[in-house]
Amino acid sequence: MRRGLIAEGAATLRMKQDMQNDTRNMYDLIAYRVKFTPHPHAGDKWCIYPSYDYAHCMVDSFENITHSLCTLEFDVRRPSYYWVLVALGLYQPYVWEYSRLNISHNIMSKRKLNRLVTEKWVDGWDDPRLLTLAGLRRRGVSAATINSFIRGMGITRSDNSLIPFERLEYHIREELNKTASRAMVVLHPLKVVITNLEDGKVIDLDGKKWPDAPADEASSYYKVPFSRTVYIEKTDFRLEDPKDYYGLAPGKSALLRYAFPIKCTEVIHGDNPDDIGEIRAEYDPSKTSKPKGVLHWVAEPAPGVEPLKVEIRLFEKLFLSENPAGLEDKEPEGTAWLRDLNPHSKEVVKGAYAVPSLAAAVVGNKFQFERLGYFAVDTDSTPEKLVFNRTVTLRDSYGKAGGPR
Repeated sequence: MRRGLIAEGAATLRMKQDMQNDTRNMYDLIAYRVKFTPHPHAGDKWCIYPSYDYAHCMVDSFENITHSLCTLEFDVRRPSYYWVLVALGLYQPYVWEYSRLNISHNIMSKRKLNRLVTEKWVDGWDDPRLLTLAGLRRRGVSAATINSFIRGMGITRSDNSLIPFERLEYHIREELNKTASRAMVVLHPLKVVITNLEDGKVIDLDGKKWPDAPADEASSYYKVPFSRTVYIEKTDFRLEDPKDYYGLAPGKSALLRYAFPIKCTEVIHGDNPDDIGEIRAEYDPSKTSKPKGVLHWVAEPAPGVEPLKVEIRLFEKLFLSENPAGLEDKEPEGTAWLRDLNPHSKEVVKGAYAVPSLAAAVVGNKFQFERLGYFAVDTDSTPEKLVFNRTVTLRDSYGKAGGPR
């Protein structure tokens, strides 16, 4: 076998264990098999490869592993693990099996993850929709968050546990709420012209980076220009004004965050009556009006100068079902879980507007875009175009009607 004189699959070298044992994993398991595949390190020097059952326990022992941690499917291999070490007179680590981590609406199997990547269902091992460490890092999830999630969950031997994805989101929010500075971005801009603000005038306002930041420190703020042309979210304007809606509507006022109340005075329609091309509004420089609704916004930094344009990537759950791995699958290829992929798990918004301070953001920076969620600068960013990944949404505090409160 070692010299390559036996064909691949024609023979194996087995351990002489105990064929009468109650555990089938003691039935003379394979130690070596012939495989004419170059090794990443040894090249063609060896054409025999050791099995997991033969090599795993010895590697643990050689490396002085104190605790060998495995998932429950390896519980039946424990007798063989210790049999090899006893037979060779080697140090015996402590073996501990626990249940696999399963998170809802996700796949954790390495084989299934590999299939998602190699068949290009996702954008690589660091796709932010995957729960790989590379994917979580790119999405904006810190090591501290992952550790907090694991500590809060604990360890169990229950093989049927399914952790809700929302539990991971909770720990992400708890961390980012303390560490991510605030900024304003408008995903789907709707133009608002402030008719009673003179042309060419720009008012520099202060936006707070953190809610509890010291008021007397300059580092607590970022600059927000307010000019004659302002952009708000399209969803923050309605032609009709129901009671439970606090956004902008004809004849109605709303407060621009860190700025002034504005009142809609005119609606400019496009070719279609339902297509709103522009809004005319007046601002209240004295701030005497007290509207209930508060809107995030972005303005032209100078007359006729377009705001900073950024790309936003919005991620939803990768699978539609809570437990895609458990779907009944009668097909030999095993594709039921692939058919459960969420076709809307990724949305790319290319024409979003951002406040000027975000121009200095670099890969790894994390922000809370007010009223939208937590976002991280993606590795696809360039000096010409910033790309932000949504890490997690905010808690739902805007009411069922979808309007700001």
